[in-house]
Amino acid sequence: MPGPVLEVGDDLVLRTVERDDAAFLQRLFTDPYARLGLHATTHKSEAEVETFVEEDVEDESNAAYLACVDEEDAPYDHPDDGETTPVAFVFARHVDRDRPGLVLWVPEEHRGEGYGAAAVELALRGVFRTYDAHSVGATVLESDEHSQSAFEAAGFTDEGRGREVWFAEGEYQDAVEYGLLREEWEA
Repeated sequence: MPGPVLEVGDDLVLRTVERDDAAFLQRLFTDPYARLGLHATTHKSEAEVETFVEEDVEDESNAAYLACVDEEDAPYDHPDDGETTPVAFVFARHVDRDRPGLVLWVPEEHRGEGYGAAAVELALRGVFRTYDAHSVGATVLESDEHSQSAFEAAGFTDEGRGREVWFAEGEYQDAVEYGLLREEWEA
């Protein structure tokens, strides 16, 4: 289950990712749109996802968040099963650099509820308040309209595209590059 609360929003909280969240995150690696953002081209076993958590999520040059809907009495530290429901995962790669990159994954059963944009907005708050990032980027498959909508709703600007650079769902697809400057986020 997710760990302590890092950021609080109107409908969501961002919690830390814990090693026992690997089973939930394994579903991310079955989603070709999300896994490409993590530079993974195929699905992963739960053991491989545990390694991802240990080597990437827990790496201090990255930041990872589980966006959760908490029950009213859910504690700020480690909630029990049933006290919180993970509805999105946001991964900020290379927060130690001038322009970290965000990856968003919302499980299919939670899409269309506004959780993607809300999770990105909370993650941006965490990244810009904690790290000296001048801007934040995101690369999204052209066919991933859900993630595009979430990043655009959070204030990101379409900065261009790479033509047919990713292979997903049996075809080469364009990658849309998004960016958000710190000064735009602060405005």
